[in-house]
Amino acid sequence: MAQSTMAAVAALKDTYGQLKSRMEKAVEDFRREMAGVRTGRASVHMLDNVQIEYYGSMMPLNQVAQVHAPEAQLITVQPFDPTSLPGIEKAIRSSELGLNPMNDGKIIRVPVPPLTEERRKDMVKHLHRLLEDHRTAVRNVRRDGNEAIKKALKDKKITEDEERRSLEEIQKLTDDEIKKMEEMSKVKEKEVLELK
Repeated sequence: MAQSTMAAVAALKDTYGQLKSRMEKAVEDFRREMAGVRTGRASVHMLDNVQIEYYGSMMPLNQVAQVHAPEAQLITVQPFDPTSLPGIEKAIRSSELGLNPMNDGKIIRVPVPPLTEERRKDMVKHLHRLLEDHRTAVRNVRRDGNEAIKKALKDKKITEDEERRSLEEIQKLTDDEIKKMEEMSKVKEKEVLELK
């Protein structure tokens, strides 16, 4: 892309950097949450959002245990502290993933059953909700940017031409980031609906 109009205008340089950074964070957050959406195969990322109560505080599973996916339909969870096994098992069972962990005293085996057609459709709906939430987040960043540009014009820090070009640039940036998320969502949706 050519030099940014906003980055070239001293009054808007910081605003542009902040907007771009916030939009990229929203896209990265979407990517991370999307990794936790279940497909037909076992993935260690399926358990990323599982929180365990550990010595009175809630901790992510991957901070209290080692998580592996040795087979396509199995996840193993080996806690660093064996006394946390029951808590980990309970947290996985009560998560919205529909998994039934088995504890053998040293390690937890989590068989990943194949997804039913109904469950696949639920996963796609969940994916669409995630996408819409993150689209809204990016649009909120755009709104904040537009307000900052209009304020700069009102304070006579920029010209009307710079305002118009900057507003167009923010819209293009917004469209690009939303398009990235939509493409990632389509790929994930295909994975979810694909029968193995």
